[in-house]
Formats: sequence, structure tokens, C-alpha cells
Amino acid sequence: MKLLTLTGAMVLVVFSLWLPLPALAGVLDAGETAHLIFMREEEKLARDVYLTMASLYPDASTFSTIGTQSEQTHTDTVRDMLAKYGIPDPNPDANNLPGSIGVFTGEDYGWYFTEKYLALVEQGRTSLLAALYVGAFIEELDMLDIVGCPKVIVETSSSIDEGQCGLTYTDEPALQNMYTHLVEGSKDHLRSYVKNIEAIIGAGNYVAQVLTQAEVDAILGR
Repeated sequence: MKLLTLTGAMVLVVFSLWLPLPALAGVLDAGETAHLIFMREEEKLARDVYLTMASLYPDASTFSTIGTQSEQTHTDTVRDMLAKYGIPDPNPDANNLPGSIGVFTGEDYGWYFTEKYLALVEQGRTSLLAALYVGAFIEELDMLDIVGCPKVIVETSSSIDEGQCGLTYTDEPALQNMYTHLVEGSKDHLRSYVKNIEAIIGAGNYVAQVLTQAEVDAILGR
């Protein structure tokens, strides 16, 4: 019986040598690394602002739906991608809700997102319409920052120049796939916010806040 067991084990080892090895994550450069860290916190920013707006305007279900479902998934997805490449999470306590709302602990960009959160919440608390505009602003900004290299990354880095991060820069398939899905999600969210905004101000009257009007109109199918 022992001989048979040993023989079987040897067969399994030999057979396993012929099996393809699992694909390993590539090595990210400085721009790709910084951008991934940045996007972890930007997706958390969206979640946190929407959860805050949901508490201020409980009858406006859009904030709660997008915040608790889509944006939670998005920030978790970026967190998992950081782990895939062995990059420390700038916000390891992000899911300790509600205490983590508005708290950004990233060494590089935590200050930036803290300022953004406070400013956007201050703007959104003035009225439901203002809050909806904040939601649309975040989605436009998110798309801009996913596709290109955010200005704050370039301005605070001595090694990353304009255009050296983002979806249009990376050649890493896993990042390309993730960022593409994030952009598509932001398009859906922008459509939702604009629909609610225009229910108040009138159809066709939304004016782009970050992207060009042509880019926004294309997303809206106009």
C-alpha cells in the first residue's frame, strides 16, 4: 500500500510539471503604482460622499444605491488589485463603517481626498439639487482621472510626468480591464445623476462640469 501511494504521488508530481503555471502579476512602474493607490482613494471618496448625501437626503435613493453597491464594489476592486501587485493599501480600514467615512489615511494623497470630501459635502448639504450636481461632478472627475494622469499625481511627484499614468498609459492587461470597467460604471452613474438633475432643471439642460460638453453629451446619448 505504501509503495502504491508513493508511486501515485510520483505520477502526480510528474503530471503537474506539464500543467501551465498560473499567470503572475507584472511589475508596475512608478506611474502605474501611484495611479492605483490614487484610484483606491478616489473610489472611496465617491462612496463616502454618496453615503453622506444619502444620510442627508434619505428620500433620494440614488445616493444610497450607488454608494452602498457600485462604489463599494469599485473601491474594493481597486483594493484587491493593490494586493495582487503587492502594494500596501492606503486605506486598510476603509470598510470599518461608518467610522471610516471621510477618513483618508494614504500617505501620498490622503490630504487631497480629505479636502475633496469636506468641500463636496459642504456643497452638497445646501440642497438636493446641489447634492445631485456633486454626484455628477464626482463621476465626471472619476472618468477623467481613470483615463489620464491626475494633476495632483504629477504635481506631487518628482518622477511622474504628465501622461505617465492612467488607462491610456498602462500596458498591464489587469489594470486596463479594471479601469475600463470603472469608466463604464461611471458613465452609468453620470446618466443616473443627470436624469435626476434634469427632472428638476428640465431635460437637456445639464452642463458638463469636468469633461467637455461633447464628451458628456456622447455619454448621455445626445
